[in-house]
Amino acid sequence: MAEQAKVGEPLGQEEITENDKLMAGLAYPIPIVGIIILLVEDMKARPFQRYHAVQSLAANVALWVVIAILACVLAAVTFFVAGCGGLLPLLLLLLSWLLALYGTYLVYQGQYLEIPVITDFI
Repeated sequence: MAEQAKVGEPLGQEEITENDKLMAGLAYPIPIVGIIILLVEDMKARPFQRYHAVQSLAANVALWVVIAILACVLAAVTFFVAGCGGLLPLLLLLLSWLLALYGTYLVYQGQYLEIPVITDFI
């Protein structure tokens, strides 16, 4: 049975360079960097970068889907109730940006970030 790495532990014995940390860290707040990592052969071959690129893309897609659905539902409810519930998606967007920055910080420390549902899914 294969051992599973704990949060913050490397999956293999690869050396994590400063470039790996920088590119993987930028993939969380700027999703296009994750796509670039997966398209460039040299970056795709680096396990640390590939892991965080895939995870950041999955997390960003999930967050945007949740924000879009929540915005539509709250806009419809707000239209009929005349409240300010339409601001909730903006708060969720701010929260997602703060979480992306926190993920960037952890990645730049050389840790493997584990997002509860996303990491298990991919």
